[in-house]
Amino acid sequence: MAISVKNLNFFYGSSQALFDINLDAQEGDTVVLLGPSGAGKSTLIRTLNLLEVPTSGELHIANNHFDLSQANNNPKAIRQLRQDVGMVFQQYNLWPHLTVIENLIEAPQKVLGISEEEAKKDALELLKRLRLEEHADRFPLHLSGGQQQRVAIARALMMKPQVLLFDEPTAALDPEITAQIVSIIEELRETGITQVIVTHEVNMVKKVATKVVYMEQGHIIETGDSTCFEQPQTERFKQYLSHNI
Repeated sequence: MAISVKNLNFFYGSSQALFDINLDAQEGDTVVLLGPSGAGKSTLIRTLNLLEVPTSGELHIANNHFDLSQANNNPKAIRQLRQDVGMVFQQYNLWPHLTVIENLIEAPQKVLGISEEEAKKDALELLKRLRLEEHADRFPLHLSGGQQQRVAIARALMMKPQVLLFDEPTAALDPEITAQIVSIIEELRETGITQVIVTHEVNMVKKVATKVVYMEQGHIIETGDSTCFEQPQTERFKQYLSHNI
């Protein structure tokens, strides 16, 4: 099991945002989290690498195990978790003062301790795979949004994670660039990496999802495989799909 979440609860101050979340994913799954704004999708995905630390529950992900009520007491374990579980953010979060290739090699050198030569070799291979090799020496602000998002994906992959989290990876991208990101997600699925994707774009993920999780107001309402796009099991998911396809 690549991911197992049990009885996860999360509060923002005194306000509960996630309620008794239970979620499983096998190695190689592409899990899609769907739901209206405020459903708790981004909060849930951020708990999977403890960018948000839940109040209670259990988390097993990429061979890392946490009793979530005690998670903050183990910063070393959290650092290891973030090596094994990569994240691609909606805002890209690239270092503006570093070139594309410098963005890619920074963490592997500092965190994994690999040489600059080896890191550059890995980086150039990834940039070629993501059709970015000609931009290796450019700065992020000179790239389009779609190019920056592909650099962000490459940077996450440089750490060789077992699980990759995407928080709204195609927000604000045009349909052509969105299609490119989807094809990258499809390619990654072939490598056996486990992926979790938060999105509002149902049509984008219909062809990549192996598992679908529908949320409302911090609760999981429905889980299923890709057939639930055509045959939703709950009235609420059916209603959501009718407004978003």
